[in-house]
Amino acid sequence: QAVVDFERLGEHAAAFQGHDVGFCCLGTTRAKAGADGFVRVDRDYVAQAAELARAGGCKHFVLQSSRGANAQSRFLYLRVKGEVENLVQAVGFDHCTILRPAVLLCKRQESRPMEWISQQFLGVVARVFPTAYSVPVETVARAMVACVLQPGEGKVEVLENGAIHELGKA
Repeated sequence: QAVVDFERLGEHAAAFQGHDVGFCCLGTTRAKAGADGFVRVDRDYVAQAAELARAGGCKHFVLQSSRGANAQSRFLYLRVKGEVENLVQAVGFDHCTILRPAVLLCKRQESRPMEWISQQFLGVVARVFPTAYSVPVETVARAMVACVLQPGEGKVEVLENGAIHELGKA
């Protein structure tokens, strides 16, 4: 594990050398970082990390994005996620897997009251419709590993929430 300064990511190129696979789950919130900070973390840092990984020999890059990601969206969150998906694909990995989970179910250290309320509601909904609106972070992690062990066809593979659930069970 290497600790890097994302504001000076280029100075840490050695940390990205010699890896066959790269996993990226980097992200923040607009509330925590402001609009500019959100774009810097969720798009710029991720794109730069992907470029460094590719330059370091990475063949397969696995990116956690978001359901609804769309570079043309009017919503900042979805637009930035769509933009970073396009940037990562353009890096030219032999294989790129993009996971688009719905609401992530997890325990957080910081307090996010509205997110907690929605997670409680979605936790109940998930009992009836387990793959519709949410996914546990553990399932996403298992799916990320599984997609490397059994890569899909083609250069770019996009896994939506239902596919993440299926792959995360394997």
